[in-house]
Amino acid sequence: QLQLAESGGGLVQPGGSLRLSCTASGSALERYAIAWFRQAPGQEREGVSCISNSGGATRHADFVKGRFTISRDNAQNTVYLQMNGLELEDTAVYYCAADSYCWYMSNPGYRFAYWGRGTQVNVSS
Repeated sequence: QLQLAESGGGLVQPGGSLRLSCTASGSALERYAIAWFRQAPGQEREGVSCISNSGGATRHADFVKGRFTISRDNAQNTVYLQMNGLELEDTAVYYCAADSYCWYMSNPGYRFAYWGRGTQVNVSS
């Protein structure tokens, strides 16, 4: 059974940076596309970024393009989300999730197969 664990969240000022990590156990991360989702209080879950199992394809939501970068290190069973130029609106719980393909994110009604418990990101002055 694949298990995912996020880390790296915290409090940061607007314009600052954080790097989130998603580490897998129980199965090889290289088998899966890995996505980052986030959910702010009172808001629906939204897709942020995704990287294919090969690492050859990435996707980013329009609201993070140019600011966030997703990458993976399969040898370490870890996917990263580098977040730069953070804004107040980026405050949310960030989750990593695993499934077969990044294009599954196109349907908001589809839930990825495996999820971590989330890490809190607070952007505040």
